[in-house]
Amino acid sequence: MADVVIENQTDASRYALSVDGELVSVLDYRVLDAQISFPHTFTKPHRRGQGWAEKLVEFAIDDVEQNSARRVVPMCWYVAEWFDAHPERAGLLTR
Repeated sequence: MADVVIENQTDASRYALSVDGELVSVLDYRVLDAQISFPHTFTKPHRRGQGWAEKLVEFAIDDVEQNSARRVVPMCWYVAEWFDAHPERAGLLTR
């Protein structure tokens, strides 16, 4: 089984997912007052289609919900589609 590590790298303003020590996917963010925007998600091309970005976005949204009162601005198309697939989490969204 793969060793998966997901962390909020606050110094780089991103969430990062590593598999067996390899950085596989990142989710950049920007904080402005009571909002957090997610402008960019990236997964290494040879790791795409394996569900890593979905795990990363879910972790990030859970982290925002559990550890802050911020509302999410899903600027990245992938994050927006994640919210479309998880309408039960729409209460976290703002414009």
